[in-house]
Formats: sequence, structure tokens, C-alpha cells
Amino acid sequence: METRRLGRTGHMSSIITFGGFALLQASQKDADKALETALANGINHIDVSPLYGQAEKRIGSWFGRNGKRFFLGCKTHEREKTEAWESLKRSLDTLKVDHFDLFQFHGVDSIETVKKILGPGGALEAVIEARNQGLLKYIGITGHRPDVQNEALDLFDFDTVMFPLNRVHAAHPEKWNDFLPLLKTAREKDAGVFAIKSVAKQLWEKPDRASHAYQTWYEPFDEASEIEKSLWFTLSQDITSAVLPGDLRLWPMVMDAAKRFKPLDDGAQKEVISKAAQYQPLVGPNMD
Repeated sequence: METRRLGRTGHMSSIITFGGFALLQASQKDADKALETALANGINHIDVSPLYGQAEKRIGSWFGRNGKRFFLGCKTHEREKTEAWESLKRSLDTLKVDHFDLFQFHGVDSIETVKKILGPGGALEAVIEARNQGLLKYIGITGHRPDVQNEALDLFDFDTVMFPLNRVHAAHPEKWNDFLPLLKTAREKDAGVFAIKSVAKQLWEKPDRASHAYQTWYEPFDEASEIEKSLWFTLSQDITSAVLPGDLRLWPMVMDAAKRFKPLDDGAQKEVISKAAQYQPLVGPNMD
């Protein structure tokens, strides 16, 4: 598995990252298999959140038996200092680790939220205190609005940024989903870049979750050839790693495509974008 430098952290991350959301409802047996398969395929980075159902508990159980063998990125959705501190400590306990390699503010999709996190009494105060105590090394931000994350990087020197980057969004660029300015800013500031939703196709036609073929909140591309086109497009951009989709059944095809990855030239990128133009972006400009 190819690795790339995670910005100023210096960590050489695998080009695909273990996405904890896929363990939302997983049994311990299935979670163990997923973690061991990831290691066997050269994946060395985990992304997880306390909002991901059973994920922290399942990963923590595996860590307790096997040790922390991945670069570990965790998150908090809390915006204020006290709540963020409590969230961070709970995640450390659940994951059975003494520190995080990366700790991220989760789902930040408005500049007002960014300012609340960074302001007096905001969650950043707790995270910096935790960093000073050796409970984490690096600080990141995630969300579905590249324009918001771009502005956030000008307000604080985040070590990493995570946001949607896929060929469907590339086919419909608007201010709220245009990832190119954020890639430029991240490159200038030497921030590591994670792409999410690389194999996303469109929103499910029916809101009823019981009718969805996968536990992802979006309909994914699920044919090997389409997954390859989608992942290769994302990995051909100036990013560090693409987070695996939120359903374990898709992982074998994504891992296979990642191991065979070859950068797409401009012509090939335009072709895969044009074939995705029939689908619409996942979220709108008012998402928070």
C-alpha cells in the first residue's frame, strides 16, 4: 500500500484510512476481522468518533488485546471546553489508549461553529490543554464544507483537515463544495489532507434506512470498475489519504483499487468526472 506524508506531522499514512463509521453496528468478531484485514493490506491509520455507534468500543477491545498498532485519529463533536474535555477523556478510556496521535473537531460546517470552538471557553482550550499534557499530538478539523474548512485554516494552524472530495462534486463545483481552494491552502500551510466520501454517488432516493442496501447515509458506487474510477480520481488530487466508506462490504473492492492505484492524468480525470455528472452532490450549502 502506498503511503504519503501527513503534512507537518511527518507521519507516512497509507493512502486509504480505516473508517470507524463502518463499525457502527459491527460485532466484535467482524470488527476484529476488519482491523486485521486492514493491517494485512498495509493500512496504518484509523479514524474514529464517539458518534460512530460501537466503533470505539470494538477498536478499544482489539487494542486491549493487540496493542495500538495504528496511527489513531479520534474526534469530538463538542464545541465548548468542558464538554470537549469530557468527550476526549471518555474516548481515551473506551479506546484503551493513553494518547491520540490526532484529535479532530468533528462536523464543523459553519464559520460560526469554527469561531465558537476557537473562542473563549471553546473546545480548542480543552484540546490544547490535553496536548500540553501529552494526551494528543496533533489537532485537526473535519466537515462537509471545504469553504468553511478553508477559512478555518486561516484562523488556526490545524495540522490536518478532512472533507468530501469526489468526482460527483468535481462535476458540480460551487462555492460550498469546491475543494480546490482548500487543497491550495492546505499545501501552503503543510496540513495533512483526508478525503471522505470518495466513492459516494448520490443521496438515497428514499429516506427510509431500511430500504438502503448499505449503512452509508449516501448511495455509494458499488461496482468494482466504478469504485476504481472514483477512488483513483480522489487519490489523484493533492491529498494524503482517502477514508474507507462506511460499510465493510465495500472495503475489499476499495482496498483492491487502492493497492493498484495509478494517478489519472488530466484527460482521464475529465472523463471520469463527465461520467459522474448525472449525479448530484451529497449536501447543500446550508448544512451544519
